[in-house]
Amino acid sequence: MSTAFFYHQDCTLHDMGSGHPESPARIEAIRERLEHAGMLSEMQQFQPSEADRKYITNVHPDLYVRQLEEMDPGKGRIMVDPDTALMKDSIRAAYLAAGAAVESTDAVMSGQVDTAFCAVRPPGHHAERSKTMGFCFFNNIAIAAHHAMSFHDLERIAIIDFDVHQGNGTIDIFQDDPRVLVCSSFEYPLYPYSHHNVDRPNIINSPLEAHSKGLQFRRTVERDWFARLQEHRPQLILISAGFDAHKDDPLAHLEFEEKDYRWVTRMIMDVARMYSNGRVVSMLEGGYNLKALAASVESHLEGLTGN
Repeated sequence: MSTAFFYHQDCTLHDMGSGHPESPARIEAIRERLEHAGMLSEMQQFQPSEADRKYITNVHPDLYVRQLEEMDPGKGRIMVDPDTALMKDSIRAAYLAAGAAVESTDAVMSGQVDTAFCAVRPPGHHAERSKTMGFCFFNNIAIAAHHAMSFHDLERIAIIDFDVHQGNGTIDIFQDDPRVLVCSSFEYPLYPYSHHNVDRPNIINSPLEAHSKGLQFRRTVERDWFARLQEHRPQLILISAGFDAHKDDPLAHLEFEEKDYRWVTRMIMDVARMYSNGRVVSMLEGGYNLKALAASVESHLEGLTGN
């Protein structure tokens, strides 16, 4: 398997302040861990460009995007929602993360690589069609999915979201689009406290009780996702890869270990080999204990690369 690694140093410029869990150190810790493990040299490394605005407005209304751009404070920070701060470098970082979504999808769809992982920030899966939420401005995984359908003419896509927080933004955007199957596991009850009751054939919500361990997660995935993925026969699988369900993460109460991320990634790769020609794009979402995050990403990439 050939795997692309998307990263841009300027994604670290977005800084929501001392003590904020979604810190620039997150992607630095990932990169350092992979470099130390020798994995970076085994992957094709890409530096994304800022996304063309049209890719973002395919998912978010133009008014919403313009309002965010106009709120850019130039200096200092402003809060755009109770959890999310905007400063002078935030919009550039968000455009770079969206650019990684588009370019990684192109790299996989063109056959340049089999799989891709995007170590970019800010994350995206909480961003609803017209609303920032949970550290997210633009929904990167939704931008990737829309691009795959509109430019690459795909008819069936699966989005797998194993972040500890439900991918409410992704559900908000695709709940009425049967081309996109969204499978989301999450601790319940927990932020964002919405969209967990969405009743659509293409939305698979898999809530887990606090302190659930990896075994419960695996059983839930096998029960809820596998048959639906087989029925959907996705031509591309996109992953909202959140690692905050790890037992050492400070923001929640699930108790996953690195091996659980390796397991779910290998399951996804099995489905991808059956229906998607092995094509998978993974984008970083949550994960706030730096050591646990970096180790979990390493395990995730072992699954993506076939190691």
